[in-house]
Amino acid sequence: MVDWFDRAQELEQRQRDQAIKAQLSKPVPVGPSLTHCQDCDKPIPPARQAHGGITRCVPCQTDVEKSKRR
Repeated sequence: MVDWFDRAQELEQRQRDQAIKAQLSKPVPVGPSLTHCQDCDKPIPPARQAHGGITRCVPCQTDVEKSKRR
């Protein structure tokens, strides 16, 4: 017998799978990273540069992503 806990768990798993799939389908930046942010010219930390294709510092990238959601 399926109870509401089982249905809730299945729904949660479906939503989690969809979120992971959506995240993995996003384009990944490639190529060399900049050493300084293209917007504010502050240095980009080496750990962030290691991801490749990084052009903005975290605060500037956050602002860009927030403006895209609107």
